[in-house]
Formats: sequence, structure tokens, C-alpha cells
Amino acid sequence: MAEKKMWGGRFAEATATLMEEYSESVSFDWQLFAGDIRGSQAHARVLAKQGFLTEDEAQAIVEGLDKVREEVESGDFEWDTSMEDVHMNVESRLTEIIGPLGGKLHTARSRNDQVVLDFRLHVSTRLRVWRDLLRQVVRAFADQAEAHQKTILPGCTHFQPAQPVVLAHHLLAYCQMFMRDAERIDDCLKRTEVSPLGAAALAGTTHPVNPQAVADDLGLDGVFANSMDAVSDRDFVLEALFTGSVVMAHLSRFCEEIIIWANPNFGFVKLPDAYSTGSSIMPQKKNPDACEIMRGKTGRVFGSLMSLLTVLKGLPMTYNRDLQEDKEPFFDTDRTVATSLAVMADMMPGFVFVPERMRATVEKGFLNATELADYLAAKGVPFREAHHITGAAVAHAEKAGKGLEALTLDEFRQFSDNIAEDVFDVLDYDACIRRRTSPGGTGPESVSGQLGAVRAWLQSV
Repeated sequence: MAEKKMWGGRFAEATATLMEEYSESVSFDWQLFAGDIRGSQAHARVLAKQGFLTEDEAQAIVEGLDKVREEVESGDFEWDTSMEDVHMNVESRLTEIIGPLGGKLHTARSRNDQVVLDFRLHVSTRLRVWRDLLRQVVRAFADQAEAHQKTILPGCTHFQPAQPVVLAHHLLAYCQMFMRDAERIDDCLKRTEVSPLGAAALAGTTHPVNPQAVADDLGLDGVFANSMDAVSDRDFVLEALFTGSVVMAHLSRFCEEIIIWANPNFGFVKLPDAYSTGSSIMPQKKNPDACEIMRGKTGRVFGSLMSLLTVLKGLPMTYNRDLQEDKEPFFDTDRTVATSLAVMADMMPGFVFVPERMRATVEKGFLNATELADYLAAKGVPFREAHHITGAAVAHAEKAGKGLEALTLDEFRQFSDNIAEDVFDVLDYDACIRRRTSPGGTGPESVSGQLGAVRAWLQSV
């Protein structure tokens, strides 16, 4: 137990050991040390500009904080949980290094605005890491898509075979998801990279501070507008957790498909050995464990978002100690999202897709039925009638044990006199793909254009 707290002047009785253990945060918020030191150095420089410190004093503080950072990064720093948090630990060690001058650093600020600044800097740094990892994932998906622009697979609705698409089209859909995730990060950064320093505890300060100078020093885009909001705002963390949740939802959706496709009953994909495991009892097994783990970890990220929403929903203005619970959800989410993205980027090139199995499934699923209906509509048959005719033809083919494309012209004409020899050109599966010329569709020109747009995006970010 610390003999004297930095805030202990008003207290006659020492803090209970159990209370110290219950309330300390340094065991996890030490991870904010880099932001704490950066923010403190910027604060010291601005204090000198405002006349609270001499240039020499500010320089001594900056250099002292550099030494603290070196100790932390080398593993030599001794974190003391009795000092509660990262801020007190850093300030205490700074004072040991440079003497009483260290006590001047806290002029015109509070731990309330200090911790928000530290956390904003940390979240900003990590969001940029996520964005870089998303770029790697998009590139990995685009590379696979480029190799499979002619690979036909069954596109599904309700998880039932619906229409033929190319695998490239399917994979490029995920590129769009991950690109939106990166855009969400950019948008989140706009509200994260705002400096709260100068808000002090909640009411501002009597000292003539310059919040914009701190923001400029740290490369932040703006400053707080209201001191009460500045110290209590955690919207930026919520946004980051939401963004992480959406990233994980997108990863999980793909993992679910890989898990299904890798089942030998589908056989659409062969798993990379490096990201699969076997069974302790069944030697033939090759399990998609990486995908299963990623799918499972999605729940903990969702839980972190709900955890912080619950913390915030009943808080009165302004700072409340409940806000100590804002960090661990983000730290855990950050580890999960960053690791999952790194795994997916590394795993994706190892998937070996099996075009012949995909095509075989297409050919036994009547996925060219819509083509027949559209063919009849183009002949002037009302679409609802064309739909009915096609359904009857499918039922006939199914009973006969063959695909629509295998029916004879005489069989077709049982259902409509509008069907002619040219129907077989329409029912060809490659032709089904080629005829999808609409923007964003699965046709070759559209897919090529989508791939080009993704490549251009990769060059721009």
C-alpha cells in the first residue's frame, strides 16, 4: 500500500488494501503509456509557450518522459498498482528522474482530461492498424477473385441454389464489405482525433491554456467544444467497438461459408494445412479450426460493445469512475480484431477452390430456371405466366432426373409454343453468366470492372 496518495491530502485514513486491489487499473491501462507520454510531452511544451514553464523546464520534462518510455519499452519499468493507474505511475517515475519539477507537469490539467487524451491517441493508433490490415485482407480476396473470374458456383438465397455466379463475383462482395469497414474507420477517426486537454476536471481551468496548440502538437484534427462533454465522452470508443463488431461479422460470414464449403459433401474448397487441425481419434479429419475460432471470437467483440453501452447508459455528467470500464473492452476487441484480420490475410491465399465441384453442383440445381423465365418474357409472355411455365418445366425435368438444358425441344414445347431451338443457347451455364451485363452483376465485363475498382481502391489508401 502506498504511504501517501498524490490526491491524499484531504484523507486521514489509508486506503483499504481490498479497495486498492478492487479499484486499480494499472494492470491493464499501462497499455496507454505511449499516449500518456506523448500527451504529457505536448502539454509540457504548451505550458512553456503559455509561460507556466521555462523552456529549460519543459525540455527537462520531455527528456525525462523519454527516459520513462525507454524503461517501459525495455521492460525495466516497475508498475505499482498502489498508484492506481498509468498516469500516476508515469508521473511518479518522472519525478524520481527529474525531481520536484515533475510535479509542475499537472498544471492546468486533470486526470479526467488526461485519460481521455491518452485513450483517444491509443484508439486512433489502433484503428489505423486495423485499416492497414483490412487493406491486406482486401488484397488477398482480390487476388483470389482475379484467379477465379471463370469459376462458376451456385449463388444462393435462403441458402438454397438460386442462380449461377462466378466465384470472383462472390469474393468481390466481401471486398466491398471490408472496404466499407475501412471507410467506417476513416469516419470514426474524425471523431476520435479530437483533443480534450484543457477541459481539466469538468469545468475548464482558470489558467490561460491553449487546447489547439496541444492538438496541433499531437497532429489531432480538432479540440473539444464543451469541457463537460470532453471528459465524459466515450462515443469514440463505442464507434470503434461497433466498427470492430462489423469487421468481425464480415469475417465470420466468410468463415461460415468456408466451413460449409470445406465439408466433403460440398468439396468446394481445400483447406490450407497451416490453418487446419486434425482429430485425436479420427485420422481422416481435417478441421477448419481457424475459421471456427474466428467465428466464435465474434461473440466476444459483440459483447464488448454491449458492455460499454451498458456502462454509459446511466451515467450522469461528467466523469464517473465507471468509465474505468471503458478500456478493457477495447483492448480485448483490438487484440481480437487485429489478430483475426492478420490470420485471414495470411490464410486466404492458402485456400484451394475446386471449380469442378462447384460446377457440378450448379448443373444439378436447376440454376438456369430464371434464364428460361426471362427467355419467355423476352418472347412477349407475361413474366408471371413465364414463371409458371418454367416451374412446370422444372418439375418435369426433376421427375425425369435431368437438368433443364437436357430436355428436348419437344419436351419444352409441351409447356409453351414460344420455346424454340434458341432456348438451348440461353440455358447454357456459361451463357447465363455472360448474359448478366448489368452493373455490379456477375457477367465478365462487370466482374472485371469491379475488380479494377478494388485494385484502384487499394492504390488509393
